Amino acid sequence: MYNVSCNDAVKIEATCFDVLIIGSGAAGLTAALRLAESKKVAVLAKGSLSEGATAWAQGGIAAVLEPGDSFEDHIRDTMVAGGGLNSRATVEFVVENAPAAIDRLAKLGVPFNMGGPVNEFGEDWHLTREGGHSHRRIVHVDDATGWAVQQALEKAAAANPNITLIPDRVAIDLILGRHQARFSTSGRIHGVYALDRKSGKVETFTARATILATGGAGRTYLYSTAPRGATGDGIAMAWRAGCRVSNMEMMQFHPTCLYNLEVKNFLITEAVRGEGGILKNPKSGHRYMPDYDERAELAPRDVVARANDAEIKRDGLDYVHLDISHKPPEFVKGHFPNIYEKLIGLGIDITKGPIPVVPAQHYTCGGVLVNLDGRTDAPGLYAAGEVTQSGLHGANRLASNSLLECFVFGDACANHILAHWDRLPPPPAIRPWDESRVTDSDEEVVIAQCWREIRNFMWNFVGIVRTTKRLERAQHRIDLLRREVEEYYGSFRVTADLIELRNLVEVADLIIRSALHRKESRGLHYNTDFPNLATEAIDTILVP
Repeated sequence: MYNVSCNDAVKIEATCFDVLIIGSGAAGLTAALRLAESKKVAVLAKGSLSEGATAWAQGGIAAVLEPGDSFEDHIRDTMVAGGGLNSRATVEFVVENAPAAIDRLAKLGVPFNMGGPVNEFGEDWHLTREGGHSHRRIVHVDDATGWAVQQALEKAAAANPNITLIPDRVAIDLILGRHQARFSTSGRIHGVYALDRKSGKVETFTARATILATGGAGRTYLYSTAPRGATGDGIAMAWRAGCRVSNMEMMQFHPTCLYNLEVKNFLITEAVRGEGGILKNPKSGHRYMPDYDERAELAPRDVVARANDAEIKRDGLDYVHLDISHKPPEFVKGHFPNIYEKLIGLGIDITKGPIPVVPAQHYTCGGVLVNLDGRTDAPGLYAAGEVTQSGLHGANRLASNSLLECFVFGDACANHILAHWDRLPPPPAIRPWDESRVTDSDEEVVIAQCWREIRNFMWNFVGIVRTTKRLERAQHRIDLLRREVEEYYGSFRVTADLIELRNLVEVADLIIRSALHRKESRGLHYNTDFPNLATEAIDTILVP
């Protein structure tokens, strides 16, 4: 086995590995490093290794590290933000494993900011506070934590002889028993078919165990802070393979995405509000968050996003203002150097004036249903990170719990695989990808048109505030698009765009069906036809 840089062309000489990981972000690389202590691991990335959501994360990682904070407080904050839909056992599991995860990252060389109060272990983490947190517990690397974490994990993975890093592979479908050379009705997963973006060929990757770490489905929406590749691939593949998905209606919208016609999808981290930034109506100059919630700008994201949306719609605004210019310039530049430099290049000096912001889709709180070991319903298939519904986030993700989930569940998947290795059968002979009955497409415009249509009606009909009538209209449209895409998929050779479109249709349908099923407003799901909470918090679970 060998490692390759993300820019190298890769020639795969062996496609059978001990463990196959689809996704090269925090969850996937965490699992790979643990497994590589004794197993041969392949990590597939859709594009370059650093293109996933991990590298985009600005804020940081939540963990109990401050004197006076406690696991119980972190658990309570997570449950309150999640609208009671969280699994208490999962929240306890993740929160209690958080300090150890931070320690492992520090040992890998992540240069976390230091200089805060010294805790009982003699550590002096510099911790920030974000919405929904009752304490300062966000460990960070300035305002570019995700990038620092991604680089440290990549460096460690590239140096490990047991890890093969394979960029530019677009996963198409998981390999099941029906793909065996000798047909089987087994639901066991044996790997994945993936498209080599450069050669256009479909390759077969097999392994004893497969881990989905493919991220979320943010690109289902017109406005999103998610990376270009966040098209719900893992969720769609798992669903087609027979796995349940849960709480797909719980789509988080970040309250503060930069409004700029030249730059799309630039996130203004939650920590700006945590460090004193206030939201104002640009027409009146009024600070409005205290009118919506007693926690004001430190309310959870669903509350702030709906408040921003309400101000924009009521007054016909293009954006609202996020203002931290009342803080000393040195404080602002020191805490948010990357945001300052980015915006100064656009003519916005955040030390002297406000930032124009709008809500945008930010995180997929629902996903493939997993247990505390990261196991899905399909034997041999595990999942970790944003692709999952683990029970951690419930109806709304608490800020900076997402990277944390990746580290804890990436490790959990690896530990369960290692502990049960003897029970994982080697993969059987698999039939190669068959494209003998399809041709090259002569109408690529269909893909672009369908993609635009999905993102527009999802934003307008299945957005921050919903109605049953809008959801039904969205369902009608996705039913029509599904038939068109299925016909197209069955006629032409796969391309990266076609694979993503097929998955977008799948996850959009799951989101709409889940939203129609929930007859209440809870957390991120707000339906004006059902504005009240139900008496009991129940997960939405869809069964293939």
